[in-house]
Parts: sequence; structure tokens; C-alpha cells
Amino acid sequence: MSFKDNINKEQLPKHIAIIMDGNGRWAKQQGNARIFGHLNAIKAVRDVCEGCAELGVEYLTLYAFSTENWNRPKMEVIALMDLLVSTINTETETLIKNNIRLNAIGRLADLPEKVSAKLSEAIEKTKNNTRMTLTLALSYSSKVELTDAIKQIAADVESGKTKVESIDSQLISSCLYTSNMPDPDLLIRTSGELRISNFMLWQLAYTELYFTSTLWPDFDKEELYKAIADYQQRERRFGKTSEQLN
Repeated sequence: MSFKDNINKEQLPKHIAIIMDGNGRWAKQQGNARIFGHLNAIKAVRDVCEGCAELGVEYLTLYAFSTENWNRPKMEVIALMDLLVSTINTETETLIKNNIRLNAIGRLADLPEKVSAKLSEAIEKTKNNTRMTLTLALSYSSKVELTDAIKQIAADVESGKTKVESIDSQLISSCLYTSNMPDPDLLIRTSGELRISNFMLWQLAYTELYFTSTLWPDFDKEELYKAIADYQQRERRFGKTSEQLN
């Protein structure tokens, strides 16, 4: 029996975000270099995208590369950027075929020109797709995102475009990289680490968190279904009591 059989299609998370972790450790277990884990992680990405789209999840966001990841060994960063280009090349037609729109958030201007160009091309080619939005968080940091939002609001106040008393949570949300999507309902982190690593600090305020010891290259549709089934057992109160919800 699959965990998919326990999923209620009427109570799906609208937006799932995933911290894809464990590629390096997976590769080490196989006796290979870290990049081998990143190469094998592509299958997990494909499985999760297909699984979410088949169920009817509207938004899927993958934490692919953080601003802190630029500090990794130079050869690993170069290999990751090359892998990103080749993956976009090979997967764009699949996204189009499956009616999935590609999106990206983060300090995208920091990406190498060849990555930026290929990413922009894929985003343009898939912009009219409506089945699901797949967002890649690249050169992303939630602290940087919030800093950018604060700077924008401060500039608007200084220019007279915004009044201080009009600043509220809705305005702040509208200035974030994720302004065009709902906050995640479910966050999944693989590899057994129990932290959110500077990812969507504002957006995760009421997100359900799911941690699994499964390393990302081993994460498949069944693992996804397991996470969603667990999510559907939660009572989401958003500060209210159970009695108020009932």
C-alpha cells in the first residue's frame, strides 16, 4: 500500500517548499566525490516535480543554491553551475510538455552569465504554463531578501511614495522575492538536519515543518506522499484554538 492512498486530494498543500539536503553525504557513502551526489539529485527533483504535478499541488519551491554556498570549494561551485545549465537544457522541454511554469528567486544577478541566460530563456519559454509553478531558489538568502525589502520600503518612504504608518505585514510580503506566490503550507527538509538554514524566514511563520533522515538523492515520490500524508494529519490553527476551528 502506498502513502498516496492515504492522501486527501481536497486537502493538499497549495505550496510545498523543499530544502534539498544530503547530496554530499550520499556521494560519500557511495565512495564518490560530492558532485556525484548532485548529479544523482536530478532524479529526485524530477520525481518530486512529477509527483506534485500529478497530485495537483500548485506551487513547488526548491532551495537549490544559497548565498552561503558561494563559499564552497571553487571547483564544486563551478561544477554546480555547469550542472544547473545542463539540467535546464535537458528539462525545459519536459516542463513545457507537462504544463509547468519555471520561476526563480534570489540574487539572480550574482549567477554566472551563462546560467542567467539559460534560466531566463527557460522562464520565458514556460511563462504561459498553468499546471504548476516550479520555483528555484538560487543564490538565495532570506536575510538578504528581507534586507532588500527593507531597503525598498525605506527608499519609498524617503521619496514620499509610502507613509511610515502604512507599513504592515502585507506591504512587507509584497516586497519579498516571493510576492507572486502564497506562503508555503509544507516545508520538507531531507538528510536529518533539523534547521531551516536561512530559507524563507518570513514566509514560514505558519508553515508545517517535516524533517526526514532520507538523503535527497534517495527522496522519491513515495517519500513525497509520506510527507504530504503526515501534513494532512496536522491541525493548522494559525493562532486559534481547536474549538474555534470546529
